[in-house]
Amino acid sequence: MTRDSRKGKPDKGFSDTVEQKAARRLKARQTRNRGVWFGMGMFGVVGWTVAIYTVLGVALGIWIDRRWPSVYSWTLTLLLLGLIAGILNAWYWVQKELEPPGDGEEDL
Repeated sequence: MTRDSRKGKPDKGFSDTVEQKAARRLKARQTRNRGVWFGMGMFGVVGWTVAIYTVLGVALGIWIDRRWPSVYSWTLTLLLLGLIAGILNAWYWVQKELEPPGDGEEDL
């Protein structure tokens, strides 16, 4: 905390900044209520995240199976790995979106 050297009182600018940040945080908590369109958008993001990772795994598996034939199916293996990676990534983003505002975030 800075002090005005002439008066020995706390600097007014600092307290104003703290008040503004507190008001902004309270407003963010109150407006956190999301509508139907937000839910639909989140549903789409989750779906696309899982689909993209799965398709990339299948494409890479097909390419490996054609290039280097083996007893094991790389297509199925990478399909499952892509599916798992997509689900984990989607879970991460949903958890990030559900955490309360201000937790783990710095104010600007």
